[in-house]
Amino acid sequence: MPDALQFLPLSPHQFHILLALTEGERHGYAIIQDIAERTGGQMRLGTGTLYTAIGRLVELALIADTGREDERRRFYKLLPLGRAVLKAETARLETLVRYAYASGVKPAPSVPRRS
Repeated sequence: MPDALQFLPLSPHQFHILLALTEGERHGYAIIQDIAERTGGQMRLGTGTLYTAIGRLVELALIADTGREDERRRFYKLLPLGRAVLKAETARLETLVRYAYASGVKPAPSVPRRS
C-alpha cells in the first residue's frame, strides 16, 4: 500500500468526503447533506465541486464506486488507503491545532464545535 503521507495535505472538500464515507457507503447527495450538517451549514458543496472531488479521490484509489445504483444514484465507499490517508490528515490537522493553542490562538465563539 502506498504511504498515506504522500497524499497530504487534503483539500477541505476531500477531507469531508472521506469523513462522510467512514460511516458506510453513500451516494453523492447523502455526502452533501452529511457535510452540510457536520459543518453547521458552513460548507455546502455543489454537485460540480462534489463530483470533481469524488473523481479525483477515485483516481487516487482512496474511494471507489461500489457499482450499486439506486434511482440513478451512484454509491461510493471508503477504501483502506483512503481510511489511512484520512487518519494521517486528521493527525496533521490535530498537530496544527495544538500549535495554535500553544500560541494562544483559540477558536472564535461563533465557530460551531462538534463533540
